[in-house]
Amino acid sequence: MKKTAYSVEQLKLLNVLSREYPSIRSVSSSIINLNATANLPKGTEHFMSDLHGEAEAFNHIMNNCSGVIREKVDGLFYRSMSENERRELCTLIYYPTEKISELHEAGKDTDDWYSLTLYRLVDLARSVASKYTRAKVRDALPEEFQYVIDELLHTSGEEHNKQEYYRHIMSTIIDIGQGEAFVEALCGLIKRMAVDCLHVVGDIYDRGPRADEILDMLMEHHNVDIQWGNHDIVWMGAAAGSPACIATVLNSAIQYNTLSLIENTYGISLRDLIGYAQETYKNCTWFMPRNPDDKYYIKSSMDNLSKAHKAIAIILFKLEGQLIMRHPEYEMNDRLLLDKIDYEKHTVNIDGVDYPLNDYHFPTIDPCDPYALSPEEESLMASLVNSFKHSKALNKHIEFMYRVGGIYKIHNNNLLYHGCIPMTEDGQLEKISIFGKEDMSGKTYMDACDRMARKAYYNGDERSLDFMYYLWCGRKSPLFGKEKITTFERYFVSDEHVWKEKRNPYYSYIDNFDAVCRILDEFGLDRNESHLINGHIPVRSGENPIKANGRYILIDGGFCKAYHKTTGIAGYTLIYSSRGLRLVSHGQFDGKTKALKENKDIIAAQDVVFEMMKVRKLVRDTDEGKKILSRMDDMKMLLNAYLEGAVQQRGRN
Repeated sequence: MKKTAYSVEQLKLLNVLSREYPSIRSVSSSIINLNATANLPKGTEHFMSDLHGEAEAFNHIMNNCSGVIREKVDGLFYRSMSENERRELCTLIYYPTEKISELHEAGKDTDDWYSLTLYRLVDLARSVASKYTRAKVRDALPEEFQYVIDELLHTSGEEHNKQEYYRHIMSTIIDIGQGEAFVEALCGLIKRMAVDCLHVVGDIYDRGPRADEILDMLMEHHNVDIQWGNHDIVWMGAAAGSPACIATVLNSAIQYNTLSLIENTYGISLRDLIGYAQETYKNCTWFMPRNPDDKYYIKSSMDNLSKAHKAIAIILFKLEGQLIMRHPEYEMNDRLLLDKIDYEKHTVNIDGVDYPLNDYHFPTIDPCDPYALSPEEESLMASLVNSFKHSKALNKHIEFMYRVGGIYKIHNNNLLYHGCIPMTEDGQLEKISIFGKEDMSGKTYMDACDRMARKAYYNGDERSLDFMYYLWCGRKSPLFGKEKITTFERYFVSDEHVWKEKRNPYYSYIDNFDAVCRILDEFGLDRNESHLINGHIPVRSGENPIKANGRYILIDGGFCKAYHKTTGIAGYTLIYSSRGLRLVSHGQFDGKTKALKENKDIIAAQDVVFEMMKVRKLVRDTDEGKKILSRMDDMKMLLNAYLEGAVQQRGRN
């Protein structure tokens, strides 16, 4: 038989592999293991978007895995447990420490309860872990209990020869007082195995109070990626040292009264800003924070906050104006409004129409040079830039977002991004020359935006820092998706007609199959198999978030409490399992305390399996599977080289 002719590059690869797999037996074992892994069911993916600092609701949906846990509990224990018992078991899995404490106070955490609960949790853990290799499950276990839980998962109490063995493990756990610790460990394992991968499709920051808690939870997650939203990018720009982004972040934080995040968590003092504002401004009723009931500030402090709000807003409009004038390529001159104010008549000219100002106290604006910062403003911003750039707590979170995040992501044949792909009125990908080079569109433009965002943080030159602000609110920003941001108009003009922010034409085509498929084509995806998964725009009650014949999925339904009156729901999430895709619409979360006391979940107002797989998806069908199959090909080549004598074995066969 003719021997295989190996290229020089192939022989180099085979010799490297032979160091790790030195014999026919070791390479054969690897091929068997790889093939077995490739033929396991695909892991479940969980998609969320627009979390906006709502940490408590986010934590709950993380814990219930958008209904996956409840589905598993119902499926396994439907006949043996009542509905109330199943609900209580789910609550235990979501919040094991708190639920056990509650049961302890009621005297219900008896040995019998621990025994029955451990048996049920082991059964459930065995079920959710069944689609993973034993090694992967073992890696997910807490080190101190790894051996025992591994034994429980792979030893059935129904096996005649091991019934006593199994029973004695359980009884010993309880006898030595480790029941609570084992319950917590099993609950953690169940939640980890229920979802293999979490995708956050943008906007972790702003509006809600605890984006930091969300990021802390994400940093503990075993497998997460983030597609940056415009509210994320402006915080990233602030941490990089962009004055315009810093002013925007502070403006939003005061507006929504979430300054605890900045001062208490990130250690950035606002004393100078508040002191400056008290001395400079008066009667700022138009700038009162939106959340006056927030516990962080008592109501007597609201007047000071309103002055600080106006102070940072004026600084923002000045910095924005300077930035726009530095970059005519941004095509944002319509945002230059400070020079359109008639400071004697108290009007502002917008698009050729004079509108009366509802606030015309501008002590720091020089009508002859309206975009110049005063010396006090210059000093204040220099101090704030230094504080944001050197906040260790903030930069810990921002570095994580850079490490696991990006403008977009392609994963398992799906395209994920937060905002939009800029399009023309006739539905074509818009060509953009914002970088001063050749026109870019689609994927090329998104890649360029990603590179510039990374350059801003790791290099910090003025051009890239300015671009972070453009990504926040620029006319053709893929994260913003609107013609303009009307912050000035909302603050100073009562006529709501001028508040309107026209969306990019992209949003007129998200229900157009051909237009969505052109985007999928642009990113090299199969229009018959792939999906475009999008956030950013809240889905109103009654609107179908599944569009373009199922190719487009919009999963922002208004996680943020500020959206609930508009949307009528409290957020969409998406589950992609080996059997299909399911979209879940959640009711409003009434809080962790109520969830514990009443075993209350976020009830799904809509739970739609909208795409079932004809054949169950396996690991081999995923991105990871492609790597495994490629590795198998290399290993088979090494096996063949051993058998033919082209590569010498380093160990015994």
